Amino acid sequence: METQLTPKQNPIKLFFERESVKQKFSEMLGKRAPQFITSVLQIATSNKLLENADPISIYNSAAIAATLDLPLNNNLGYAWIVPYAGKAQFQMGAKGFVQLAQRTGQYLRINVVEVYSNQFKSWNSLTEELEADFSVDGVGAIVGFCSYFKLINGFEKTVYWSAEKVRAHGKKYSKSFGSGPWKDEFDKMAKKTVLKYTLSAWGILSIEMQTAMKVDQGIVNNDDATDISYIDATDAPVNKEEERVSLMITDCKETHELDNLYESVSQELKGILSEDFNNKRIELSTAKNSKK
Repeated sequence: METQLTPKQNPIKLFFERESVKQKFSEMLGKRAPQFITSVLQIATSNKLLENADPISIYNSAAIAATLDLPLNNNLGYAWIVPYAGKAQFQMGAKGFVQLAQRTGQYLRINVVEVYSNQFKSWNSLTEELEADFSVDGVGAIVGFCSYFKLINGFEKTVYWSAEKVRAHGKKYSKSFGSGPWKDEFDKMAKKTVLKYTLSAWGILSIEMQTAMKVDQGIVNNDDATDISYIDATDAPVNKEEERVSLMITDCKETHELDNLYESVSQELKGILSEDFNNKRIELSTAKNSKK
């Protein structure tokens, strides 16, 4: 009699079929748990690199998405699970940050959009005034990305980054820049990055929002997000204050702005970002001399 060969079982599918795993998601999502698990399996098996990733890292990333009550669907743009170095990496989407911001009840308006060449006119980084015609459909190249929010107390903030600035940021802080979402979903990653910066610097952050920012682009090593590895980061773990000051250096338009910023930061950051400060000083001095 011929022996019937059984196909090799998918280790990720086997992992998510465990009763303990099903019970965990049932506790978090109730009746929605089976549908959520199915969506995770579809994502994992549709990507060869993710299919071969560590099942526990996929589970931990999925558990974070469930905790934040965000759907894992690449087309929706709330949150993603992406492979990196044999692990699953959790990534927030712009829509995910908007969703968490809305839940606070503090945001009257919030959005982030692409700015096309036919829409853009000018951006004043000092007054934060963006002159652009959003009444027309975007045509041509995407020249930048703009995020905006207004709180119910009247406070509002506009941030504009050029496409070049987004690319420079991605290259500096992500080893996987040029591949994965940065390559396949650049516009989505760019909008997420600009909105995340805007909210982290000036927004009202709920506990959920703080968790989302902590786990974004990290390898989640446990299901309660108390242990995160940033193996994709060029400086892991990412120093948020260093990142913030580095971006402020880039935004400086005058030497006195740079001097004031330098005096306001700690001695440690002055040392870490000394090259950034020096290069920006040279850039501003060169630009000033060329105008004479």
